[in-house]
Amino acid sequence: MMPKKMLFAGLFSCLISSGYGQEIPKLSDQHFPGVIELHVDATNLGQKIFSVHERIPVKPGKMVLLYPEWLPGTHSPEAQMAQLGGLKITANHHALEWKRDEVNIFAFHLDVPAGVSEIDADFQYLSPLNDKQGTILVTPEMLAIHWEKVVLYPAGYYSHNIDVEASVTLPPEWQFASALELRDQNGANVRFKPISLEDFIDSPLYAGQFFKRFDLDPGSKVPVYFDVFADAPENLEAKPEQIELHRALLQQAYKLYGSHHFDHYDFLVAASDHFSFEGLEHHQSGENGVKPNYFTDWDKGLALRGYLIPHEFSHSWDGKFRRPAGQLNGNFNLPMKNSLLWVYEGQTEYWGFVLAARSGLLTTEQVRDAMAMSAAYLVYSPGREWRALQDTTNDPVINQRRPLGWPDWQRAEDYYDEGALIWIDADTKIRELSGDKRSLNDFAQLFFGVENGRHSPLTYTFDDVVAALNKVQPYDWAQFLRERLDSHGPGAPMDGLTRAGWKLVFTDTPTAYYKSLVDEGGGVDCWYSLGLTISKGGHVGRVMWNGLAFKAGLSSDAQLLGVNGREYSEELLKSAITKAKTSKEAIELLFKKDGRFQTVKFDYHEGLKYPKLERIEGARDRLDEILSPIK
Repeated sequence: MMPKKMLFAGLFSCLISSGYGQEIPKLSDQHFPGVIELHVDATNLGQKIFSVHERIPVKPGKMVLLYPEWLPGTHSPEAQMAQLGGLKITANHHALEWKRDEVNIFAFHLDVPAGVSEIDADFQYLSPLNDKQGTILVTPEMLAIHWEKVVLYPAGYYSHNIDVEASVTLPPEWQFASALELRDQNGANVRFKPISLEDFIDSPLYAGQFFKRFDLDPGSKVPVYFDVFADAPENLEAKPEQIELHRALLQQAYKLYGSHHFDHYDFLVAASDHFSFEGLEHHQSGENGVKPNYFTDWDKGLALRGYLIPHEFSHSWDGKFRRPAGQLNGNFNLPMKNSLLWVYEGQTEYWGFVLAARSGLLTTEQVRDAMAMSAAYLVYSPGREWRALQDTTNDPVINQRRPLGWPDWQRAEDYYDEGALIWIDADTKIRELSGDKRSLNDFAQLFFGVENGRHSPLTYTFDDVVAALNKVQPYDWAQFLRERLDSHGPGAPMDGLTRAGWKLVFTDTPTAYYKSLVDEGGGVDCWYSLGLTISKGGHVGRVMWNGLAFKAGLSSDAQLLGVNGREYSEELLKSAITKAKTSKEAIELLFKKDGRFQTVKFDYHEGLKYPKLERIEGARDRLDEILSPIK
C-alpha cells in the first residue's frame, strides 16, 4: 500500500485558494494537537433536532473548519449543508465571527485571538422531518447518529491524524449500539473512547426504545452482534432457526474470505416503517433498514434478508478493507474517484447473493430468481447503446441517487447489477479454464483475505485486480474486463449464466421471489409486456424506453383509470393482458395525464411476462456449485 502522504502529495502541491480571500490549508501529515471533544444531545425526538457542542484545540491565527462533504460508501458529495443551523463559535466565552468560504461552502474561516487554546462550537443538526426533506433518521422509537452530520473539523490534517472523543445524551432508558468502544455511561449519558476522525465517522450510533442484541458468534474473541431496533417490542421476537441462518452467514463469509479485519462487528438493524435509512457499509458495522416484520413474517422479507444484510457485511472486506485507491481520501472534503465501483459494489453484489444462498438466508431457487430479475432488466435496458457500464460509476456524483424519469435509458448505477453479471462471468470462466478446480472463491481469499486482522485500508487499482485474477487462473483478464466495461451491447453480458448452465426465459407466472417484491410495493408489473409498471392507485411507475407504452406517449406522470371500458383494478388489468393472448382485440386503457384524458390501444397478444432462469439441457450446473455452502 502506498503511504497516504505520498498518495495525496500530487493533489496538494499548493494551497487551495478560496473565494473569501484566505486559503484552505493543504494537507500535512502531522498529528492534530489535542483531542476534539464532541457532545450530541439527541433527546429532542419530537422536532428531530440534534444539539451539538464541540470543543476544539486551536492555536492563535487564521483557521478553517470543515463540515464533511464526501462520505465513503455513498461515493458522492452527499452532505446537506442546509441541515446545519445556529452555528456559534466562542473563545473564552466571547463570540468569534466566522465567514463561510464563497467557493467551498463546507469551509468556515475564522481568526483565533492571541492567548486562546481552544474554541467552542455550538450548532444544531436539523434532521429531516419528512421524506421530502431527506432520509428519516429520528422517530419516537429509534434514531441514528451519523457523525459526519454533527462534526466540524480543522482543515490541514489527514482525518486519520485527528482524534475525537464523543459523548451523547439519549432519551431516558433507551439502549444503543455502535462500533465505537464505550468509555463510561451514566444513565442516559454515554461517553466513548477517543478514536481517529476517519474511524469515528465510519462508526454510526443507533439507539432506541425497543432493542434486542443477538450474539452471532458466542464465545468468540471477535464478537459479532445482530443489533435490532424496532417500532414495537413484538418485532424483536426471532425464532432460533432464524438467528442460526445469520450465524451461518458469518461463518460462510469467514470461509469465503479467509480473514476478518475488525476487532468486533455490529449489524445495526432498524426494523421500522418510519425510519427510512436503507443501508450503508462500515468497516466494523453495517446499517440495515428492514421492515418491522423482518422476523415475524419471514417469507415476505426476501429481498432485504437476501440482498441487503449479506451485501453490507461483505463490504467490510470489499470496499472498507480492500478499497479502490481513488476512494481513499485525505479527509472528508476531497473528491473521490469511482472508476472501480464495478468491483467495490459489483462484486459485493455478487457475493451478497452467493452468501445469501450459502447461509440459507435465501434458497438457491430464490437466488436464481433474483439473478433472473437483474439479468432481464439489463437485457431490456437500451441505455447500454449509448452509455458504457464504466461510465455509470460516475452516477453517484452525476445523479446523487435522485429519482430518474427514464432509468433504463439513463442507466442508474448499473455497476451493481451488471457488475454482478461480470463477476459470475469471471467465476464461471475460471472454473471452465481450470477444469472446475479453481473459482472466484480463490480470488476472494487471495485479494480480500490478506493480512488477517489488519484494520487500515489496503488500496488497489485495475492492474491489481487483473494481477490477482491471473494468479488464480492465467488469462487475458484485462481484455476480458475492458470488453465488458466499455462495450455498448446489445443486451447484457449473459455468458456467465450460460456457462453456469442456465438461460433467461419468461413465463406468465411470477416466481415467489419476484412476487414478494411486487406484493411489498403493490401494483402491477407489466414491464416485459406493455412496457410500464403500475403502482398503487393506478399511478404509472416507470415506462420502458422505446417500449409499447413509450411509443404511445406515456410517462411516469400518468394515472391509469380504466381497462377496456371498466374502472381500473390490478386484477382487471392482469386479466385483460392474459385474455388478449387468445384475442385479436387490442387492450384499451384510459389514462389521465396533465389534466387530460388519453385512451391508448395496445395491440399486444403475448400475455404477462415474468423472468426466470431455466436449465440448459446437458450443461454442467455450475450455478448450483457456486451457491452451495463451503464445507
